[in-house]
Amino acid sequence: MKKILILSLFIVGCSYKLFAQEQLSKQQMVDRMFEREEYAKCLPLYLELAAKSNPQLVALQRVADCYRLINDYRHAEEWYRDVTRYPKANSENIYFYAEALLANNKPKEARDQYIKYYSLTNDTATRVRKLADCDSAIKWAAEKSGYEVKPAERFDSNASDWGLAFYGKDDFAFVSDRGSGSNGIYERTGAGYLQLYRATGNEIKPWLIDVKDNKFFNGSYNIGPIAFTAMGDTAYITVTTTVSKKSLPVHRGNMSGQGLYERRLQLFTAVLKDNIWSDLTPFEYNNVKEYSVGHAALSLDGNTIYFTSDMPGGQGKTDIWFCKKQPDGKWSKPMNCGGIINTKDEEAFPVINAGTLYYSSKGLPGMGGFDIYKAERSGDDWSKSENLKYPVNSTRDDFYFVTRDGLNGYLSSNRDDGRSDDIYSFRFTPPPANPHETGFAPGLVLANIYYDLDKSNIRPDAIIELDKVVAILSRNPQIKVQLSSYTDSRATKDYNVGLSERRSASAQAYLIDHGIEPGRLITASFGENNLVNQCADEVTCTEAQHQLNRRTEITVLK
Repeated sequence: MKKILILSLFIVGCSYKLFAQEQLSKQQMVDRMFEREEYAKCLPLYLELAAKSNPQLVALQRVADCYRLINDYRHAEEWYRDVTRYPKANSENIYFYAEALLANNKPKEARDQYIKYYSLTNDTATRVRKLADCDSAIKWAAEKSGYEVKPAERFDSNASDWGLAFYGKDDFAFVSDRGSGSNGIYERTGAGYLQLYRATGNEIKPWLIDVKDNKFFNGSYNIGPIAFTAMGDTAYITVTTTVSKKSLPVHRGNMSGQGLYERRLQLFTAVLKDNIWSDLTPFEYNNVKEYSVGHAALSLDGNTIYFTSDMPGGQGKTDIWFCKKQPDGKWSKPMNCGGIINTKDEEAFPVINAGTLYYSSKGLPGMGGFDIYKAERSGDDWSKSENLKYPVNSTRDDFYFVTRDGLNGYLSSNRDDGRSDDIYSFRFTPPPANPHETGFAPGLVLANIYYDLDKSNIRPDAIIELDKVVAILSRNPQIKVQLSSYTDSRATKDYNVGLSERRSASAQAYLIDHGIEPGRLITASFGENNLVNQCADEVTCTEAQHQLNRRTEITVLK
């Protein structure tokens, strides 16, 4: 009888041990999925483990982490709240609980949790900034900034839509995972991979790219955002690449590896030919084995490219960098935008517009998450970055602020109740101008517009600048401006005088057509005089150098 009892206990013990090993194996497998950043895929499995009568704390933490990492802050808040009640919970959970509270627009509650967390650390500088974020979220939401922000319904879907770019006068490009998994499922989010789309009027369709045998555009990759040159014939496209990181066994006794990957960004250029984007070429400073390069932005003249990177030599986690175009057409070595723009944290999503850099940062004082800032270019330096405050910014991630005139435009955000990103429109109404203090001193250059060789028609990039002038003159009826037009040195001097007269007339006609009184517009034509560089007769110059001379300068008279 004792033998039977002992045997029974042995069998029960072995069964329990096998069951425990099976459970441990499942836990390890899910943990490997988590390490591969397959958050949407492993979330339901962690929920199963957390639903057991006596769940392990790590399973509860992982559920909270998964919700946070797929940007479901509503559920993340609930789970981190429960996790922080466990005595053995890691103090990092308090920090993430505070982050979720702030993301859910509960700055007062978030402030209490930040104080609790930072009482356990010596990071005074970050503590001050995080508490300031909570205070700013309360203060700025109660202030008037002149901005009106609302959902851009023409781009709206149930998917993630973001990264809008102007294309031509009326079209747009943007990024979306609305493709219903046609290119596969991105297991980090559980949605389809990001693809580029084009909006023409109310029609939205995939962006046409002739990818041929390029694996980065044929496989399961996130594609976008996109940036265009002023002429719209060259594009810089961001592609997310997976790079093998390491391989880990599923569990002890099973050495079959599950690969882990690093996700990195790289840039490709594409050229427009017969209405199809083709000739894909990698940006010369891509280095996916070492770092990311993405989120391109181009200056109006095409001679400077800005981008996001975590390459060595930066200020923090990710920085804004730039390259200058050299006489041979190649890009200079990357240069960091410096400590005025970049911090020890993350900066990303640059957009450049007429010397103003718009970008997002997690390291500067804000409202929480990525906030949008702007800085003005002055020679080789930048002005102090300015937070655009509420409602441009929220307590979540706000990014990709695009505008043609500084008054109207679009931004991307995952604010409100959305887990995904959405595109919002904005309108800025500046305060009424003081008739005695315009801020526009005589001689101030309001804009430069440029022309094609031997042409005087207004180009799409010039329309952007002229619309800004219309806005300024409309708000300041006392201002008069001079339109001074020039040519490059090619053709005869007499011909160039006539060409510059036609250019002044074209710019003047555009402003008049848009409501500016003719008496406020003075024209002047200088032909090939007053070149901005050395490109005189018989001097060899590149087309880009000649382009700088084919211009109309718009300056304040009084």
